[in-house]
Amino acid sequence: MNEPQTDETQPAPSESGPRPALTRRRFWQLGAATAVTAGAVPLLSQTTAGASTTTSRTAQDYYDRAAELAGDNPVLKSIVSALTPGYAPARPPAPAPLRIFDNVAVVSVGWVSAVAILTSRGIILIDALNNPDEAEQILVPGLRELGADPSTIKYVVVTHAHGDHFGGAQYLADTYGARVMLAPADWDLLATNNPANAPTRDLDIADGQKLTLGDTTVTLHHTPGHTPGTVSPFFPARWRGRTHTGMLWGGTNPPAATASKETYLSSALTFASRMRRADVDIELSGHPFADYGLERMEQLRSAPNSAKNPFIVGTSGAQRWMKIVETMLRGRIAQDQEATTATTTALAATSPHTAGCC
Repeated sequence: MNEPQTDETQPAPSESGPRPALTRRRFWQLGAATAVTAGAVPLLSQTTAGASTTTSRTAQDYYDRAAELAGDNPVLKSIVSALTPGYAPARPPAPAPLRIFDNVAVVSVGWVSAVAILTSRGIILIDALNNPDEAEQILVPGLRELGADPSTIKYVVVTHAHGDHFGGAQYLADTYGARVMLAPADWDLLATNNPANAPTRDLDIADGQKLTLGDTTVTLHHTPGHTPGTVSPFFPARWRGRTHTGMLWGGTNPPAATASKETYLSSALTFASRMRRADVDIELSGHPFADYGLERMEQLRSAPNSAKNPFIVGTSGAQRWMKIVETMLRGRIAQDQEATTATTTALAATSPHTAGCC
């Protein structure tokens, strides 16, 4: 299960640690300046990357700040919506498959997508749609339509242990001999929950692991929070003779438990720092409703000869996207704290009590 992968590296160091406190006025002055440097200065004063403490800011303050950071940008507005409590995304129809870069293809069913990294020695597939039928009837024909041979899928990197991401993985393993990769914590989650279509435990993903196939190296980062073993990759993407660095954020909806949200926040801060060091200028999501992904596919499809690629958001745009993830998570944590405080206050007000002595 722990077969060594090519070129493993040590994980990047955590960005956690004490930060200087900010005054309320200075907080907002720094907001715009730090919008593109996620993780450099947390939005909560007196916090570390992985934990939050009591703060005077309300959840709505954070949500408003995230909306301000997004402005009119539809990609950024989409992630604000996706992380807003109670958000119910639409279930759009499946688009036609598309090569969004010379070496990166997307096959989507609308709600969720699989991303194929095309290398000189075969395919590294990130996620595998909902179930074996979708893998057989949508993913495999979609790759063929784009000129990619599904029989050359060597690895299926599952970003996390939810059925809409691992559903077709075992079919690909059985049909083409692909190796299935998942972080150890999420292999354990599958073993505990035993969901339908779960793949047989195969290869573990180490934090910061480099997976090399042919001329291409993908770096796999642990970003727990959405699930205990969520993974988010960096990958090279070629466009118009230039190689860019892309990322795919492995999880979207925050978990219910506040402690897990704090883990998610810590992951977002660390990942943003790693993105900055790697000059990541492309943002992708496995759920295209979360980042205007389907619309950007159609923009690219309608103008195939354009010099611009809507998935290239620039290093500052990628950092701003992660800053919004951070800010919305801080809002969700603050909302949990507000709910706890309200419940405690209500119980104190209604609980019987006695005073003195009878």
